[in-house]
Amino acid sequence: MKGGNSNRLRGRNLSLTMIGLIFATLFLWAWEKKPLINTLLSAQDQFMISSTEVSMEASSTHPVSINPTYHNEEDRAHSVRTEESRYGNKEEAPDATGKNSKPTSIQEKGGNENPGSTTAFSQEKGDNERDLTSLSAKKVCNYAKGRWIADSRRPLYSGFGCRQWLSEMWACRLTQRTDFSYESYRWQPENCEMPEFEGSEFMRRMQDKTIAFIGDSLGRQQFQSLMCMVTGGEFNLEVEDVGREYGLVKARGAIRPDGWAYHFKNTNTTILYYWSASLCDLEPINVTDPATEVAMHLDRPPSFLSRFLHRFDVVILNTGHHWNRGKLKANRWVMHVKGKPNEDKKLAEIGNAKNFAVYSVVKWLDLQLSLHPRIKAFFRTISPRHFLNGDWNTGGSCDNTTPLAGGSEVWQDESSDSVVEGAVKGTRVKILDITAISRLRDEGHISRYRAKSTEGVQDCLHWCLPGIPDTWNELLYAQL
Repeated sequence: MKGGNSNRLRGRNLSLTMIGLIFATLFLWAWEKKPLINTLLSAQDQFMISSTEVSMEASSTHPVSINPTYHNEEDRAHSVRTEESRYGNKEEAPDATGKNSKPTSIQEKGGNENPGSTTAFSQEKGDNERDLTSLSAKKVCNYAKGRWIADSRRPLYSGFGCRQWLSEMWACRLTQRTDFSYESYRWQPENCEMPEFEGSEFMRRMQDKTIAFIGDSLGRQQFQSLMCMVTGGEFNLEVEDVGREYGLVKARGAIRPDGWAYHFKNTNTTILYYWSASLCDLEPINVTDPATEVAMHLDRPPSFLSRFLHRFDVVILNTGHHWNRGKLKANRWVMHVKGKPNEDKKLAEIGNAKNFAVYSVVKWLDLQLSLHPRIKAFFRTISPRHFLNGDWNTGGSCDNTTPLAGGSEVWQDESSDSVVEGAVKGTRVKILDITAISRLRDEGHISRYRAKSTEGVQDCLHWCLPGIPDTWNELLYAQL
């Protein structure tokens, strides 16, 4: 028995030795045909390509959760905050001027490390090096990452003109303000093509199309900004008011209509705005009572959006600053889910309700885009406030007039509005990320200036026009 075991052991060792010799032979043969350094370069090349393809596939296939309470662990940590504290603190926390580490490009060593290699290998190695250099040069474009730079060609329209479209309260050139240096800067993204905005070219590209802004008063500012940009601030008799086609007429007793719509005859282009501060469907509970409460359906899009979406080609949504108890109480909005008053206490928290509404409208819009593939949809991130030493009703102010006093650069990769960023991820809806870049421009707010010399609360929420919202539209133009 011992002899049999010994023979089997020697046979096993012999087999392992033979296998080792075979692998060594194959390795040496592979080295001669294609040196190891070139093999590694090709593998790295393939890895870079495949990882990009995988990330793109993942971002387009993952479903979006609209859990009414939490969307992820980050939302869990912030869930008990109101919208004001949530974004106010968040916008102050990151250092927008501090640079994060930039991605290091791959660089290959020069020289031929294998003198015995053939001419064909040298040619193949050179091709691989050029391919790697090309791949490393094509960095990801993030329009919200870059710097503000001075530009004497700004502003894009006159602050004294554009009275056809621009509200007097936002035209800072018509106020007592004397410093307008905030007008003379433009945003330069890193690794992105940023075309110069030209009104006639924009309208040519938007021929036979309808552009719809739907959101709060900051959305209205972006709408008025675009109207001034495409007309150069000049009075235009060829533009027709078509608000009645969309039901945008001033109701009896109202201060203003719910929106505006203008049609440019020469290019058959319509640009409109609809006021929807929450992006929820609002429905009077008792239509016969002027003082009735209003059902605020967190899981339904604004009826205007669902009714007219098929007519739109570009849609820009926004919400944010009306998500607080004061606004809900003043407007008599009562949260509803699934057609009835909300009974979920966690969902009733302002932060959770806002998250739920944002995810809901994005999910609905994403489904609609599969039926209307021509539509390009954007969700603009929240515009930052700059109240210091109080809020709008407690003496808060924003008196700085020095441009970029807090820095001029943004190098963070993630958005400062994590709710919108999370909601659009994996959908056809694109993010229009303006939060971090606007945070650097506190000198551009309306502040204490008025068209008439009357003292009042400072406006550190809305922007002077021309001003920062013009840049939002330049970023929109670049992504169209």
